[in-house]
Amino acid sequence: MRTKYLTPLLLLLVVSCSKPGENQAQNSRVETLPFYKEATFTPDWLEPDSEELQDYHKIPAFNLINQLGDTVTEASLTGKIYVSDFFFTTCPGICPKMTTNMGLLQEEFLEDDDIMLLSHSVTPEIDNVIMLQNYAEAKGVKAEKWHLLTGDRKTIYDLGRKSYFVEEDQGVDKTEDEFLHTENFVLIDQNRHIRGIYNGLNKASVSQLIADIKTLKKEIL
Repeated sequence: MRTKYLTPLLLLLVVSCSKPGENQAQNSRVETLPFYKEATFTPDWLEPDSEELQDYHKIPAFNLINQLGDTVTEASLTGKIYVSDFFFTTCPGICPKMTTNMGLLQEEFLEDDDIMLLSHSVTPEIDNVIMLQNYAEAKGVKAEKWHLLTGDRKTIYDLGRKSYFVEEDQGVDKTEDEFLHTENFVLIDQNRHIRGIYNGLNKASVSQLIADIKTLKKEIL
């Protein structure tokens, strides 16, 4: 419904409930989050203990290096909920805003050991450990909470396109030589299943992500 067709009373309610800067996503829109298995992000409403999940899409094994030079694998995230994105340190466009918003997640869950953040460099040939260290220091990235990852380019691009489905033009065949650039944040549960995708440039979307992480946590309590 377009705003000009709202009644005066409804307009008053919208204005009074939507103050600038206020966190508008206090709760998830649902009691449990759906599961996703392909690039259209069509939700599957399954119970967390459903037998169907035994063969359901999940993030595969990987082996990458973080800003400390430490190896990070899927085993490093056992039992963890995490948020994943794709960036590069020399990006002048969307990446700084994405990093700022990922920083909001870091601040919100800094003391919560069940939550991790992963940012994969899409220019790993440039973003070596030293570059990631410098970026982490400049952006206030806490290594115990937030991994900035580099490594094999094909591994990273396959993860982004074939596992996290982060690009909006999925279905179009691309090679690893074609640049991967996306603003999406992807929410992964403790069993490496995709549970949500969010616009990493949008504060309201990030607020919804925070709420959804809290909902997802209830599954492992």
